[in-house]
Amino acid sequence: MSAVSHAPLPLDEGLPLLGIAAWSGTGKTTLLERLLPALTARGLRVAVIKHAHHGFDVDQPGKDSHRLRMAGASPMLVASRARLALMMETPHQEEADLATLIEMMRPQRPDLVLVEGFKAWPLPKLELYREEVGKPLRVAEDPWVKAVASAESLILPKGVEALPLDDLDSLVDWVAAWPARWPSERSPREPET
Repeated sequence: MSAVSHAPLPLDEGLPLLGIAAWSGTGKTTLLERLLPALTARGLRVAVIKHAHHGFDVDQPGKDSHRLRMAGASPMLVASRARLALMMETPHQEEADLATLIEMMRPQRPDLVLVEGFKAWPLPKLELYREEVGKPLRVAEDPWVKAVASAESLILPKGVEALPLDDLDSLVDWVAAWPARWPSERSPREPET
């Protein structure tokens, strides 16, 4: 686990959160691309907060929004009838603040917020594991992992569910049930004795 200190997360009953945690190359984004349409088809409004490990731009140099942001607008919100984008420079932050991002998502009133990345943050997680990635399983060191999805059979700590990584229907069932389970899942697992 990271030694970075994080702000307390708002783990209240009103906004179910589920981290999707895995090492790079495991397929987090690919899985989300498959999960989201299936969850939407079940009537869930699902928001996603995605961590990026590098600087990125959503507007283009020369466009009005980019010019205004470069001139000092913070935040810069650009909107059309089809979409909106909020851009803000955060030069003094060492890392994105997940607590702030969750609060920005709250007014949208999603049924569930999936958090891709942010694996060191204290929030309930579904860990994805592929042995061929060559990285260790995180569940033993992270008491916030509630389930592990893997193609391999694994020995998991007590209270951690094993899910088949390559069975989309099973994963959709588990994630779709998460908002109902959220009130009782907002704390880490008890340490094994």
